[in-house]
Amino acid sequence: MSPLPLFDLTRAEQPAWIRARLARPAPPAAHGLSDGFRLPGREGPPTPAAVLVPLVDRAEGITVLLTQRSAALPDHPGQISFPGGRIETTDADAASAALRETHEEIGLPRGQVTLLGELPHYETVTGFRVTPVVGWVDPPFELVPDPVEVADVFEVPLAFLMDPAHQQRHERMLGTVRRDYWAIPWRERYIWGATAAMLMILDRTLRAPAGA
Repeated sequence: MSPLPLFDLTRAEQPAWIRARLARPAPPAAHGLSDGFRLPGREGPPTPAAVLVPLVDRAEGITVLLTQRSAALPDHPGQISFPGGRIETTDADAASAALRETHEEIGLPRGQVTLLGELPHYETVTGFRVTPVVGWVDPPFELVPDPVEVADVFEVPLAFLMDPAHQQRHERMLGTVRRDYWAIPWRERYIWGATAAMLMILDRTLRAPAGA
C-alpha cells in the first residue's frame, strides 16, 4: 500500500488536505469497525461521547497526541486513549465536548486547536458511542495532565500509525466469545482496542479515493 499523499505536502498544505478528506462521506471501509460486543452489564442504548484526535504540527512531521489512562479509572484503566469523554447536556455538540474534556484532562487550551472534521462513530465494549473529532494543534503548548485521570501524555508520529506494516489484527477469547481487535505497538507502548480502531478509521478515511 502506497504512503499517504499527505506526507508529501508542505506543513502549510497539510491541514487543508485533511479537512477536505474529512468533509467527504467516509468510505465503507471506515464504518463497522465496532463488532457490537458489550461487556456484561453494559448492554442497552449507548452513551454519547467524543474524543479529540490531536494532530500536532511538529517541524519533524505530524504527531498524534495520546494519553495513558490512570490505572484507577473504572473504564479502560491503564489503556492508551485519546483525550475525551461523555457528551454532557451543556455541550453544544461533539466537538465542544471533545475540546472541553481535552482541556480538563490534559490542560490543552482550546485556542491551540483548529477543528478539521469528524470521523464515523465507534462503539466501545463499555457502551459508549464515540465521535472522534480531528483537530490540528499548533505548538508550543504546555500540558497539565489531571493526575486522577491521566497517567502519562506522549506523541507518536502519524506516519508510523498510518503505516500498514504497523497495524496488527489480533484475537482473544473472553470466555466462549472470540474478540478481534486492532493493535499498533509503539516502542514500549501498546495501542489497542478502541483507540487503535479509531486510528484505523482515520487511516481508511484519509486513504479513500475521491468518490469512494
